[in-house]
Amino acid sequence: MGIPMQKEDRAFTYADYLSWPAEERWELINGAAYDMSPDAWPSRSQSDRPGPAPNRRHQGIVGTIFGELYQFLQDKPCNVYVSPFDVRLSENKDAGKDDIINVVQPDVSVFCSEEKLDEAGAVAAPDITVEVLSPYTSVKDQREKLHLYERFGVKEYWIIDPANQTLLVYSLNGSGASSYSKPAVYGPEDTFTSSVIEGFMLNLAGVFR
Repeated sequence: MGIPMQKEDRAFTYADYLSWPAEERWELINGAAYDMSPDAWPSRSQSDRPGPAPNRRHQGIVGTIFGELYQFLQDKPCNVYVSPFDVRLSENKDAGKDDIINVVQPDVSVFCSEEKLDEAGAVAAPDITVEVLSPYTSVKDQREKLHLYERFGVKEYWIIDPANQTLLVYSLNGSGASSYSKPAVYGPEDTFTSSVIEGFMLNLAGVFR
């Protein structure tokens, strides 16, 4: 499928998002609400119960990456979080709940500034975001989220494709760059070195084992 189900065709805000049932999981991208649950309920309506959790392989990869980052960052000035973790994105840092139209939950996110964080999650773009593709979310992750992360200045965006065993890394070109360079592509035989977290290396064989 590739594109998650959306709520009715109108713009939503963070205020709307906070009013939805806690057991449901949604993301807002430019005001559009995307259901983060798989389409395992053929007859469900847009207000129906959520579907099952991501599959075991997806969660295994997310856990491996989170674990590697968590261990490496223990004595570093950066924090890593795993979904569900709300990241609110707005051009206006003082935007209220009725003005914020972007709320996403990256599979893994890294923040190297405490100013980007509050008790509800994050109020600014991560330094690194990681998304692990599934058939249900692949188009959104590679299109809507890619544009969103580029627009708000996420320094590195890692897209992991379990089916093809690849890692695509989009990077901003230098300090002050506003667009991503052509993605670097890595396979299970490679080791990826981050340009954002000095010294961090990710062995892809361990990720795809």
